[in-house]
Amino acid sequence: MQRTFVVGCPRSGTTLVQAMLARHPKVFTLPETGFFPSLFGGLHHRLGDEGAKPRRRTLARRLGLARRYGRREFLALQRALLGAEQSSSRAPWFQDTCVKRFVALLDDLAGQASRLAWIEKTPYHLFYLPEIGHYLPDARFIHVIRPGMDVLASVTDADLRYDNRAFSGGLMQWVRRWNRAMDIHRSRIGTPNHHFVFLEDLVHNPAEEWQRLCRFLGLSTHVELDQTCHQNIADPKVEPWKQDALSGLPQQADSKVENLFGPQLREWLHERLTSYESLYAASSLAYNREDSFRMPALMPELRPAEKAEIKVDLGVAYTVRDGRYRVA
Repeated sequence: MQRTFVVGCPRSGTTLVQAMLARHPKVFTLPETGFFPSLFGGLHHRLGDEGAKPRRRTLARRLGLARRYGRREFLALQRALLGAEQSSSRAPWFQDTCVKRFVALLDDLAGQASRLAWIEKTPYHLFYLPEIGHYLPDARFIHVIRPGMDVLASVTDADLRYDNRAFSGGLMQWVRRWNRAMDIHRSRIGTPNHHFVFLEDLVHNPAEEWQRLCRFLGLSTHVELDQTCHQNIADPKVEPWKQDALSGLPQQADSKVENLFGPQLREWLHERLTSYESLYAASSLAYNREDSFRMPALMPELRPAEKAEIKVDLGVAYTVRDGRYRVA
């Protein structure tokens, strides 16, 4: 059974990628599980939130015992996927056993659906790659990345429209979170079993990106796909911000940046967000891709430090052609 995790920063397009893959007849997927953050804890510290402290390595953790909260969430996940009648009444005591049961559960569900692979999409699993890699050394990871300014605008929009705690915290907190996510993405460039999807490429060249995804996952492209995503990956009544992505059909979304952020705020954010362009260029070089991205409107010129970083770290030549910024 092939096991794959779709990871990224929230509002980066992970749901769209999951819904696209769910249209393949050999792929099984499910709603976000949040399994590893629940089991191991410490998410806010890993996100880089101000004031968040790492979890203490208590004797129980050193002995491999699972957190009480993690055990409780494991039982809740099991009930949600299997129903109360088929669920066990007690969760495993040890972390190792919890992970083995989790993987076995998804393997069984995929097998019952006659699927050869399962896709789990919890964006925050990005911050638990070491743990996932430890327990699942053959797991594959799809990194979904979107420009930071767009991510922050979508987070702000979702917070204002839906008043959901998942998007609260203010811009500075989300700047730190996105930068932390970018650091982790960058650390995995060129690493086996890691694949990068840039959302704008997916929207502008869906056929090409689909071929790349299928090659990475070993999925046949000579099969008939579902017209839309029919698998249960999210409840739009509970998570209405995912509604447009649930079809699994890439489409150009209206940019919220200029509507929500004025020129001064955009400049302020640009000064503080890690360079998306340099990550894109580094990924293109590592995977021998001839990709390009469209320069955002009114993007300020790169600061000298960023230009120097690109020259030193990447040694890349750039050209601008027909409004496209291209990695040569």
